[in-house]
Amino acid sequence: MKNLTKILFMGLLGVSLASCEDLQIDPQQSLSTELAFADRQAVEGSLLGVYSLSQEFEVFGSLPHVISDFQADNVDFIGSFPTLQDIRLYATQSDNTTIRDLWRRHYRAILAANAVIEFTPDSPDESLTAEERAQFVAEAKFMRALLMFQMVNLFAQPIQQGETSPGIPIVSDAFTGEIVGYPRSTVGEVHAFILEDLTTAVSDLPESYASASFTRGRATQGAANALLSRVHLYRGEWQQAADRAQLVLDDETLYGLAPNYGFWGENNQEYVFSIQNSEIDNGRTGSGGWASYYNPAEDGARGDAPFSEYLLEAYDADDRRLTEISKEGDNERIYTTKFPDAINNSDNSPIIRTTEVVLNRAEALAQLEGVNTESLDLINQLRERAGLAEVAAGDFSGTEDFVDFILEERRKELAFEGHRRMDLLRYGRALRPEEDDHFAASQAGQDKTILPIPQRELDINPELVQNDGYN
Repeated sequence: MKNLTKILFMGLLGVSLASCEDLQIDPQQSLSTELAFADRQAVEGSLLGVYSLSQEFEVFGSLPHVISDFQADNVDFIGSFPTLQDIRLYATQSDNTTIRDLWRRHYRAILAANAVIEFTPDSPDESLTAEERAQFVAEAKFMRALLMFQMVNLFAQPIQQGETSPGIPIVSDAFTGEIVGYPRSTVGEVHAFILEDLTTAVSDLPESYASASFTRGRATQGAANALLSRVHLYRGEWQQAADRAQLVLDDETLYGLAPNYGFWGENNQEYVFSIQNSEIDNGRTGSGGWASYYNPAEDGARGDAPFSEYLLEAYDADDRRLTEISKEGDNERIYTTKFPDAINNSDNSPIIRTTEVVLNRAEALAQLEGVNTESLDLINQLRERAGLAEVAAGDFSGTEDFVDFILEERRKELAFEGHRRMDLLRYGRALRPEEDDHFAASQAGQDKTILPIPQRELDINPELVQNDGYN
């Protein structure tokens, strides 16, 4: 597609993470392949460019996550953007410019990762060891897998609707100047590609880095195992999901539940992987960012995405996940305080938290073993932090009841982080409650629970086919 082939692999940008001043990498834009991978500094600059492109608003800078929560029942979108209102109302079309930009920027970052994977092994810098080359390639594979998994979740039906349903194009080559039209692979093929990237990357990734910002903001063994746990969970592969989660939780020196809810924005044990932002380097655009959407207008934000009434009703009145990380705006709507910096948008993007890994294992074990002691212990750790009473085996009638309870805990723990939509769809559930006006359109498997392939991409790539229900 033209988007994929006209844009030079932007990983050649030396634009870095907020903490990349450690490396003192000079900006590199539109460089030849030879220069972009000529030496250690250039190779690492190209790799860090992948993280930087992933930082963008339409990638991990909040937009897909906001969409995923307001398309479901966690968040109301009360803003004025018609392209977002259309998505919320299940009325969007293929010419939606927000979706066009989301698709394009994801693939730009994927192309950057492809370049690192393809050209790093042959860098002429003899000071680059085989271990370092393997690590840089593994980091790029992790990022490519993360990007592709987000894309296939947005633009394709979940695997529960069928392994052979249309997925997204698998683009694994670096740009070489030749225009190529990529067809859509099946969802099963995309998942297999993602799993291969992650499983081959794990052993070549470090456990940690010298700085906290890199340990939490670059790919590690823990991050790869956590993402593998998520992929297997979404596929209903319960044992693999539980096992990968345990590998993360076993590393108690790096990962653990924060004792309270004051961990937001810090590079601590609560974060397995986060996109690093600062006051001068973040994913915000004129359209918004995490804090811009999720804070009230009087705090300098847009105030576009408050709690839905459905989410508020899910919390107990004394649940600290409500009382300690929310506030009322002047419009009398309740907003989350997970992303407090509405002025500079310096809050890190919480892509994978230890809390999610705990919930992954609890859910997977519940599916395997029913109401079991370990899942109860894991859930009770979260409930204790939330100031709530523990639950016991006798509180549940069976596996289904217990899994439903875990999903509700997952909803309340991970609200405003973009998980709710897929947590409902992978169980075949409607995104909205029955009393909602859009309940019928929000049923799992319905056409507009997923996004359309952008019309621009269809126009320039005859290999693509549109999702059902879109013109």
